[in-house]
Amino acid sequence: MLSPSQKQTLHDALAGRSLAICFGSGVDSTAMLVLLHAAVIRPHVITFADTGGEKPETIAHIERMNAILRTWGWPQIDVCRKIPLASTGYSDLYGNCMANETLPSLAFGMKSCSIKWKQTPQDQFLKGVKSGPNVRPAHPLWIFTQAAGERIVKLIGYDYGPADTRRSKGLKPADDDFDYVYPLQLVRWARRDCVRAITEALGADMVPIKSACFFCPASKHWELYWLAANHPDLMEQALLMERNALTGRHTRFAAVEFGATWEEIVRTGDRFPSTTTTVGLGRSFAWNQWARVNGLVDEDFRVKRDEASRARFALLSDTMRDADNALDSRSKRFPVPVVSAVEQLELAFG
Repeated sequence: MLSPSQKQTLHDALAGRSLAICFGSGVDSTAMLVLLHAAVIRPHVITFADTGGEKPETIAHIERMNAILRTWGWPQIDVCRKIPLASTGYSDLYGNCMANETLPSLAFGMKSCSIKWKQTPQDQFLKGVKSGPNVRPAHPLWIFTQAAGERIVKLIGYDYGPADTRRSKGLKPADDDFDYVYPLQLVRWARRDCVRAITEALGADMVPIKSACFFCPASKHWELYWLAANHPDLMEQALLMERNALTGRHTRFAAVEFGATWEEIVRTGDRFPSTTTTVGLGRSFAWNQWARVNGLVDEDFRVKRDEASRARFALLSDTMRDADNALDSRSKRFPVPVVSAVEQLELAFG
């Protein structure tokens, strides 16, 4: 799985240091665990940040990985959650968006939702919090490194593919509290290498689905079809969030600019006019409108749940998924029908 030079590269960067893995419960972070195990590099702590909006398969994968980690003699995955003030009336990211009648910040080209609900809870798990609803003592690893004048190295699961390479280039190798290393990039593992490594080391059934909130603005069309086929209730919750935000008090949508209200365009138009204004969870497209145009919902925007519809959604998801995500859905899901070319057309277009 690893060449001698790859092992040496990892040991040169990580051996003898205090290591904290940021586990996302997706393909890359799972492959990172496999990689480090193959290199005989054991982390001191593994954390996962639960926004409250994770897909059930993502949460289930944590338990399955914990069983494997126990056989390795490695630490278990610590699940970190942000606890808002009781006065907010919500307990997770979805509730935050609903209460404030807005969308996740990624829909507006920002990343504060990731910082607030993912990065900060994991930082606080290590550093501790002195007061407030998230109060907790510092982790022993933090206490040890602070006393020894050392630094914790956070290991991030960015792979060597073009998207993650671009993402990591603009990031600093360290901040005031932590150093950051990207093991998959050190050994030049792209996503397909990650899938291969997980399959060889743990079995094909341990290749997880893509890890992201079910209402993630970065979701591609195949992921929306997958969500409708496998979790229609979650798809409806995402549609409700979008409607709540785009018709709420903080909407950036202006009927004057578009010649009609958001609701009118969603119900009757094929698309929104070209604009830089965020018009929905998809930034340039509204999930509600897309779902209506592509037959995922009825006229009341309820996701179709009949067997034929779900089979069509599953087939379209499988067909549209790009090569890098071809092996992303190994857990139990709505079965993709085995059909002829003619039947595929009938399923796809009704």
